[in-house]
Amino acid sequence: MTILTIILIVIATIIAIPLAIALFVKKAYYIERSIIINKPVADVFNYVAHIKNQVHYNIWVQADPNLKQEFIGTDGTVGFINTWNGNNKAGEGRQEITNIVPNERVDLQLQFIRPFKSTMLGSTLTQNVQGNSTKVTSIVNGKSKYPMNLMNLVMDKMLGRDMDTNLYNLKTILEKQ
Repeated sequence: MTILTIILIVIATIIAIPLAIALFVKKAYYIERSIIINKPVADVFNYVAHIKNQVHYNIWVQADPNLKQEFIGTDGTVGFINTWNGNNKAGEGRQEITNIVPNERVDLQLQFIRPFKSTMLGSTLTQNVQGNSTKVTSIVNGKSKYPMNLMNLVMDKMLGRDMDTNLYNLKTILEKQ
């Protein structure tokens, strides 16, 4: 065998192994994180139901200080849309409030255009615990097409870490008010 043949076989193997692994990785992902905030449910819910407040606690929104956003509709209501276009970290996309159950949940559909096309569902749940404290649960879920489903192996760790940071930031803001 020539050196070129060996190099081509190595390159083909390097490409084939992840593609083969992706055949066995689930396409669906579900990530959930929670935190307790020492504020009443109504206060917490009214804050998280307004998408414009994400600028204060969401690290994805904060990833680009020059982020361009457009808001369509009435914030905190079903049908409200936020579009954004930013640097490579923030990317480009849109989110729409698809469902609201007062003091319980806000559901969103997120569509990413850049850095890669993707759609996911997000929910923020609020639940009264221990008197005037609120359990806030952040959930994202969706499906990845083959071979991008290979990323699902690290999705929980990657997104989960950011979701934890967002919840901690939210807690810090609300408990200072």
